[in-house]
Amino acid sequence: MRIAAPDPAALRLGLGPGLALAEARARIADPDVADIDSAADDALMERLADGCERYTPLVARQDGNELILDITGVAPIFKGEAALFRDLLRRLAASGLTAHGAIAGASEAARALARTGRSRIIKPGHEAQAVRPLPVAALDLGEAETLALSRAGLKTIADLVDRPRAPLAARFGATIVERLERLTGRAEHPISPRRPMPVLVTERIFFEPVVREEDISATLKILASQLARELEARGEGGRGFEACFYRVDGAVRRIAVATARPNRDPRMLQRLFGERLDALSDPLDAGFGFDLIRLGAFRTESMTEAQATLDGNKQDEGAVFDLVDQLGARFGTAHVLRFASEDTHIPERRSRLLPAIQSSGALPAIEAQPGEPPLRPLSLLDPPERIEALAEVPDGPPLRFRWRRVLHAVAHAEGPERIAPEWWREEKAPKTRDYYRVEDSEGRRFWLYRQGLYEGGEPHPLWFMHGLFA
Repeated sequence: MRIAAPDPAALRLGLGPGLALAEARARIADPDVADIDSAADDALMERLADGCERYTPLVARQDGNELILDITGVAPIFKGEAALFRDLLRRLAASGLTAHGAIAGASEAARALARTGRSRIIKPGHEAQAVRPLPVAALDLGEAETLALSRAGLKTIADLVDRPRAPLAARFGATIVERLERLTGRAEHPISPRRPMPVLVTERIFFEPVVREEDISATLKILASQLARELEARGEGGRGFEACFYRVDGAVRRIAVATARPNRDPRMLQRLFGERLDALSDPLDAGFGFDLIRLGAFRTESMTEAQATLDGNKQDEGAVFDLVDQLGARFGTAHVLRFASEDTHIPERRSRLLPAIQSSGALPAIEAQPGEPPLRPLSLLDPPERIEALAEVPDGPPLRFRWRRVLHAVAHAEGPERIAPEWWREEKAPKTRDYYRVEDSEGRRFWLYRQGLYEGGEPHPLWFMHGLFA
């Protein structure tokens, strides 16, 4: 067993990471140790990463206990890089954490400087000079590569920066040159944010944290109006929105809503978020208050106004979409479904249920000619029910049939509509179906089919009831 995460007191006594526990106990009598809890550590880092999103949505995690923030363009909001840096370290210290950081034009340079334990801000263009005193371990290579560099007398970044790149790559591999270019800021290394970036975002920072529901609702209304104006300027509407509430203790709560069509109506957005907040199983706990509320649009689409008719009414089915949006906000989008047509001739596979919030990719339904009866019933029996039928052969319609112990005499019949099977979906060879629309002597109409054909070597065909016409 080895030490994984020593506290500051252990470090002062020389008990560093990787030291065998037996050796630590030989140096210090009865040290206070505990099993490492990787899941708890990961949960803590996720919470810290959430809290860091108050400064920028571009937050990435690396190597377990490192956070990388891209603060390009956001520093003026916090009165400069130094003020932002102080506020971040102050919040982490208030949480009982020891944190070190650095601000540099290259993320790899900032990481390497932060790991030295001295927080600093590097002026733009001075990354190469700032990392020169660092050991070659700052390149974050493997143990074998780092040891090889040390044995060759290359112990600091300065020993590598001034050397030609080709001999280094030939002797130690191309990776060392790539890492060196990133570390000195000569090559870009964009970070991969842990969460999707919003297309548009608005936010409100409070000098005094807000706690009351009325203030939170009023803030959402203001942010929704600002976001609507930005969407209108782009000629777009949003399909997915998220409100983030940042508490003063670092906790973050996110509330997301989605719409069935592009929307930028601030009143509708406020109503959807109100429905979502009312439906939360875990109520929004403001604690000591929220000092930042952010509203973002994560999915946008082009949007055109509905054409108005001569009487001033808009030719729009907005009421249906609004109902879908409100139901989705209250019960969840996965629980509000619609039927969508599939590209298949098999009746029971012709439609399936999809979340109503999704864009419709439905195919046109099978329509009868004007004045003609429907080709298929609206509802089908699942599964189709066996019937006993007397019919002309080989392809004649049924003359009479027995279903659910009731005998029906066929007065009129139309068909057959032959549907070939989808053999590529079936494990065993499927059979052809011949469908008939029939009407009995009492005027009741049925949709039934014969499964199989009267051909040599095939079993006797079977008859099934598949649906009823209204």
